[in-house]
Amino acid sequence: MKAHDGMYIGGQWRPAATTDTIAVVNPADEQVIAHVPAGTAEDVDAAVRAARAAFPAWAATPPAERAARLTALRDELARRQDLIAETVTAELGAPPALARAVHTGMPLLVAGSYAELAADYAFEESIGNSTVLMEPVGVVAAITPWNYPLHQVVAKVAPALAAGCTVVLKPAEDTPLTAQLFAEAVHDAGVPAGVFNLVTGLGPVAGQALAAHEDVDLVSFTGSTAVGKRIGATAGAAIKRVALELGGKSANVVLPGADLAKAVNVGIANVMSNSGQTCSAWTRMLVHKDHYDEAVALAVAAVAKYVPGDRVGPLVNAEQRRRVRGYIEKGIAEGARLVAGGPDAPLETGYYVSPTVFADVTPGMTIAQEEIFGPVVCLMKYEDEDDALALANGTVYGLAGAVWAGDEAQAVAFARRMDTGQVDINGGRFNPLAPFGGYKQSGVGRELGPHGLAEYLQTKSLQF
Repeated sequence: MKAHDGMYIGGQWRPAATTDTIAVVNPADEQVIAHVPAGTAEDVDAAVRAARAAFPAWAATPPAERAARLTALRDELARRQDLIAETVTAELGAPPALARAVHTGMPLLVAGSYAELAADYAFEESIGNSTVLMEPVGVVAAITPWNYPLHQVVAKVAPALAAGCTVVLKPAEDTPLTAQLFAEAVHDAGVPAGVFNLVTGLGPVAGQALAAHEDVDLVSFTGSTAVGKRIGATAGAAIKRVALELGGKSANVVLPGADLAKAVNVGIANVMSNSGQTCSAWTRMLVHKDHYDEAVALAVAAVAKYVPGDRVGPLVNAEQRRRVRGYIEKGIAEGARLVAGGPDAPLETGYYVSPTVFADVTPGMTIAQEEIFGPVVCLMKYEDEDDALALANGTVYGLAGAVWAGDEAQAVAFARRMDTGQVDINGGRFNPLAPFGGYKQSGVGRELGPHGLAEYLQTKSLQF
């Protein structure tokens, strides 16, 4: 797997400040496939300075021209989609079909949506005797996770560029090769030098230096709540704008009268996709007591279709595998009923975890409260709708969720009472224009669509 041995700064690939590198490992066979530079504060400073120098001209570029560059970027990503999918499979372990459809297809939709928004967005409006201007925030630090290595990059960089901001991207150290392909696409799309910059490196080194840099105006971070708290504290101390997309423990609520088989099958598929490494995964399935035993049987049958090494890929690294196995062992120790899977390795090689289903999970259990980030589903029994709502809202998170009901109005009424940022009703489809983000400890701010664009704008009013 070919990798660049430098950083993309100021429109060109340049040597890193250090010869230290990070090994990129294929989690399916545990083999090193590439090395990338381990960036330092010196690399970050060079990238931020390049972004700052490029900002005035890019901010002054007409929105139609910014839209044209984003359209070209979308086209360059489309031209590389086979290579991107192969790279995501190699460094994340995503099965090829998932890598093509979700890891490559979804970012193309999002990039295209921001090309259109950049051209059509109302960057000024009249309110009474005032003209209100929406202006770019400035230099953006984008710190992205490994679980959706292209989507998370596009979901930050595309709206930032549409708004007129310049960007320094620090991708996750596990999946830097996809970010390098993105940088190549940006370059070939004709985005001016310095508008987008890439620094690879470790989070505590390059990520921290970027979040703390005095010439960064906004930090956009996606990752764990624990790291998000540290980045939020760093940004807050500097009175710096921050957008945080953090963890989740989303509830999949099946109300009486719903199509139980569909709700359970789609719910299992939702968690098994990407090996459970999705912050918005519906990891808690809440079922009425009268339908609970049937739901457990349906869940066991459904999860059997997800074979490790085939429909389910490995976890991203050995540490994640250890962590998820630890949660499975804790679930057993705390009295949850293991009905599928377990902590034993399903394959001799690769960071695989058996797709696992727990029944009889109660709210006080660790697996009911903490984000596992693996192919693990917890089934919980409820007495009535108020009980279901208390369970659904009974964590520190509030990122996503689902409601199933025979009557759509009943599902919507329940969804309105959920403390969460996004709810799918009876299997609602992904919408690249809908805002995505969380309540409570799931984050601050929104991504995607016009709400995502607004994160990168600041407001000025002129009175007449």
